[in-house]
Amino acid sequence: MNVSEVMVQYLKAAGLMAEAYGFLTGRPGVCMSTLGPGSSNLVNAVANAWLDRVPMIAISGQIERKREQTFTHQVLDHNRMFSPVSKWATHVAPDTVGIVMRKALRAVMAERPGPVHITTHADVVGMEATDADVVLPPLKLLSVTTQVFAEHPALADLQNRLRAARRPVVLAGIAAQRAGAFAAIARLADTIGLPVVVAPMAKGVLAEDHAYYAGTLDMACNALMWEFLKGCDLLLAVGFDAVELIKPWQLAVPTVHIDAVPNTDQVYPAEVELVGDIAAILEGLAAGWQGETRWQVAEVRRHREALRAAYYAGRVEGRLNPTDVVDAVRAAMPREAIATSDVGSHKLLVGQGWTAYEPRSVLMTNGLSSMGYSLPAAIVAKLLHPERPVACFVGDGGLAMVQGELRLAAGLGLDPLVVVFCDNSLNRIEIKQSNRNYPSWGTLIEPTDFAQLAPAMGCEGVMVDGAGALERVLSGARPRDRPLVIGARIDPAQYASQF
Repeated sequence: MNVSEVMVQYLKAAGLMAEAYGFLTGRPGVCMSTLGPGSSNLVNAVANAWLDRVPMIAISGQIERKREQTFTHQVLDHNRMFSPVSKWATHVAPDTVGIVMRKALRAVMAERPGPVHITTHADVVGMEATDADVVLPPLKLLSVTTQVFAEHPALADLQNRLRAARRPVVLAGIAAQRAGAFAAIARLADTIGLPVVVAPMAKGVLAEDHAYYAGTLDMACNALMWEFLKGCDLLLAVGFDAVELIKPWQLAVPTVHIDAVPNTDQVYPAEVELVGDIAAILEGLAAGWQGETRWQVAEVRRHREALRAAYYAGRVEGRLNPTDVVDAVRAAMPREAIATSDVGSHKLLVGQGWTAYEPRSVLMTNGLSSMGYSLPAAIVAKLLHPERPVACFVGDGGLAMVQGELRLAAGLGLDPLVVVFCDNSLNRIEIKQSNRNYPSWGTLIEPTDFAQLAPAMGCEGVMVDGAGALERVLSGARPRDRPLVIGARIDPAQYASQF
């Protein structure tokens, strides 16, 4: 492997870091790549930001404009390659710097947010820009719907619908999180008595110890969650983006769409669409409420108790179960801890079992769902929030894709806790093979001793086989200037029971 090949292996991780920055801050992360394999390796991260609705600016180099017309070595058509997975793909020149950057910033931040790709040709690098003044657009728009009054006809109609409903429920998604509607959701839940189910990337939009928190959709315990929603007779889809759905939409109940954009996806039919400032709409709805509480707190608590029991289904006594790992790490972390989760069977358990108390405190990719996300995301989380503990959950397959980033984290003096679910397989695919009575093929991974790998990356490492051993490691002293990598040898049997 030559130096250029080594460099492009890091470009996917760099793009995922830019996405994590965009998710945590609400501002676009920026990543850059070389031409050819550099740009093609960046496509996955750009697509990830595209489907996760995260602002990002990706910049790739290219050979000179004249030579690009006929030369083929490492030359790819960037606009054709990135257009399907970005909001805009363009190139920059000395006389277009200001306008391109202004449009790029506005495009990535506009609902729904996403990435823009900009090509920089070699012959313009170092040239003097004639359009040099980059006038930043307002990155946060002042909505004319900021003041929504309780007597607004649309809200009055929705209040009538809520009064007529026996079991209304809120389904809150990533757009509600982007809109900063946290307080408004809590007030609506408390005022009307509405259970709130959240989408995975919106975890924390309502604190999970709130009396009306009702679980996470399309993670573990999925059948129970869908049954709960099927039992409602009015659904308020608040900033819910169907891109997060892993399973098909299963409801045939009256639905109200409340979002900053119209219901153009039509994954679910909505009888009513309230489009505008999400927080203002919810505040207006709560302010004008006159009626009885729809759900009693005790009813929602019983649902959460059933959800917790389902979360533990399939545990194998005497073995280290995936839920044991999630629970032990959560118990060892303070309330304000940030969690990042990679893709795989463990993500579904983290998505349901990790308790989130603040918005943007759980990072996962649930649009494109690209493996290798959680470690780059954990590095960015520590850079942005050095005072907050960060737990990175990753499978042994996912870490194999980006394990070089352990050296980066150690080199930066960062201390995320990296917890590896070691089952020596690509479990999600293996389960599907088993369900079709196929033998496991192409899904097995040779075991890695992270107690040996971690020191080679400048980290500390340990392997554990049981819950007691894991708890002892977590309760002990941990390094503050480098990651601690815990390889947890789990029994994956619980996965099959969950999904």
